[in-house]
Amino acid sequence: MMSSLEEFLVFNDVAFTGNITRTSERLHMSQPSVSIHIQNLEKEYGVRLLNRTNRGVTLTESGEVFYGYTKEVVQLISEAREAVHKMSSGYRGIHIGATFTIGEYILPYLIQEYCVGNLEHRIDARIADTETLTREIMDKHLHIALIEGPVPEEPNFNVKTFWRDELVVVVPTSHPWSTRETVSFSELATETIIMREQGSGTRKVMETALSRNGFNPRDLHIRLELGSTQAIKQAVLCNMGIAIISVLTVQDECRQGKMAALRVQDCSFARDLSILTHSRGAFTPDELAFMLLLRDQHRLGEILPAPSVP
Repeated sequence: MMSSLEEFLVFNDVAFTGNITRTSERLHMSQPSVSIHIQNLEKEYGVRLLNRTNRGVTLTESGEVFYGYTKEVVQLISEAREAVHKMSSGYRGIHIGATFTIGEYILPYLIQEYCVGNLEHRIDARIADTETLTREIMDKHLHIALIEGPVPEEPNFNVKTFWRDELVVVVPTSHPWSTRETVSFSELATETIIMREQGSGTRKVMETALSRNGFNPRDLHIRLELGSTQAIKQAVLCNMGIAIISVLTVQDECRQGKMAALRVQDCSFARDLSILTHSRGAFTPDELAFMLLLRDQHRLGEILPAPSVP
C-alpha cells in the first residue's frame, strides 16, 4: 500500500504541532482519523514515528528522518499548485529577492532590460538583507535571490556569481582625504565610521576582508549603524563620519564632486554579487528567462554601471 498525500499532510502537521488534538482542529478532522493516518504510515514503513504521551507527541528518531522528507513533499505540492495556478490564470512575471545594494543600484537596470520584450509581465521584488533572503530561499518562499554577502555552506544552495563589486571608503569632498587614492587601516581607525547594520552583506564583506588581511574590525570606531545605503550617504554628506560602502552606490556623488572614494592599503574589498537558488527549486519559464539575462556577461556589461573607483 502506498502512502497517500493526505497521510503525509496529517503527519507533517502532527510533527509540527506536537499534538493530535490541535492537528484535528487545524485540519478539521476527527482525532481518531488523525490517529489512523499515522498508524497507516507506521504500518507501511514498519517503524514507530511518534512517541505518544499524556502531554502530546514527539518524533522518534525514525520520525525525525521521515519528517524531513514529508516537509519537502508538502512544499513541492504547494509549489506545484502555485505554479499551475499562475499558468492557468495567465500570470506572467517574476518574483525575485535582492539585497539592498543590488536592489537599489543594479536591479532597476536588470528589470528595465528584462521588460523590453516582456512589457506585460509583473515584477515582484523583495528587498531585504542577506540573512533574510537566505532563509526565504531555504524555505522556498523565493526561487531567486541576488545577494552581495557570503552565504552559509549549505548543500541545498546553488550560488553563482553574476557581477563584481568593490567596497570603498567614502568621504565628503571637505574631508582632508578627499584628494587621496588610499588610506591606511591605522588612519581609518582614527575616524568615526558610519556602517550598515549587522546581518547586511556589506558589513560581512568588510569585516571578513579586514580579518583576512590581519586587521581587527573591532578597532574601528563605529558611531552609527543604518539600514539604508542612502541614509549612510546622507550622513556622510552631513559630516557625521565616513563610511565603507559599495562603489556602485556613489558613482553619481563622485561625478558631481560631492564625495570622494578611496581604497584601504593592503586590503581588498572586492566581492562577488551572486545568484542564490535552491538546488531542488523549480522555476517558471519567466524566471528561467530572467536568469539567462543574469548569466549573459556581455549583455550585463552593456547595461550595468561599471564598478570602478573614481
